Amino acid sequence: MAAQRDNGFLGGVLSGAASAALGGLMLLYIAARTDAIELRGLAGFETPAWFSWLDHNLGLALPLFVVIVILFVQTLGELRRRIARHESADRIGQMDHMADIWTSLFFGIGVIWTAIGMRNALLHALGDPGSTLEQGAFAILQRMVDGGILVALSTTIVGGVGGYLMRVIKTVVVGAQLKRSYATHGREDARAIRESLDSMNRHLEGMAGDGEA
Repeated sequence: MAAQRDNGFLGGVLSGAASAALGGLMLLYIAARTDAIELRGLAGFETPAWFSWLDHNLGLALPLFVVIVILFVQTLGELRRRIARHESADRIGQMDHMADIWTSLFFGIGVIWTAIGMRNALLHALGDPGSTLEQGAFAILQRMVDGGILVALSTTIVGGVGGYLMRVIKTVVVGAQLKRSYATHGREDARAIRESLDSMNRHLEGMAGDGEA
C-alpha cells in the first residue's frame, strides 16, 4: 500500500511538472505569435523551424490541443487512482466520463478550426474578385494558403489522429482495470440486493410463524 502511494505521488509530481512545462511553452508560443514578445530580440534568439511550421499549420489551435491533452492526462491519472482506491462506482464513472469528454473536445477543436480555416481562406481568396480573376488559379490557391487553408487541413488531421490515439491510450492504460472495477461494483450491488431480499424473506417467514402460533 505504501509503495502504491509512493508511485501515485511520484506520478502526480511528474504529471504536474510536465503540465507546467507544456503550459509555459504554450504561453511563450501564444505571446510570440501575437507579437506580445519578439523572439528574435531575446539574446539573438532565432525563430526555430518547428515554430514556423506549427504557426503555419496549427495556428492558435495548438494551445487548445495542448490544454486538452494536459487535462486528459490528469483525468486519466485521477481515474487510475480512484480505481486503485476502490472508490464508489459513481466517482469512478465521473472520471471515466470526463476522459471521454476531453477526447470529444479534441475531435471538436479539429472540426471547429477546420471550419474557421476554410472560412478565412475563402474570404481571403475572394476578397477582391476582380484582381483574383486577373491573377489566375495559382494566385487563388496562394491566397487560400495565406488565408489559412493549411490550418484547416492540419487541424483536421491532428484532431482526428489525436482523438483516436486518446481512446487507444485510455483503453491500454485503464481499460482492463476499469472493466474489472465496474464488474466488482456490479457484483457488490447484486449481493446487497440479494441480502436485502433474504432479510425480507426471513422477516416474512417470522411473521408467518408468529401468526400460526
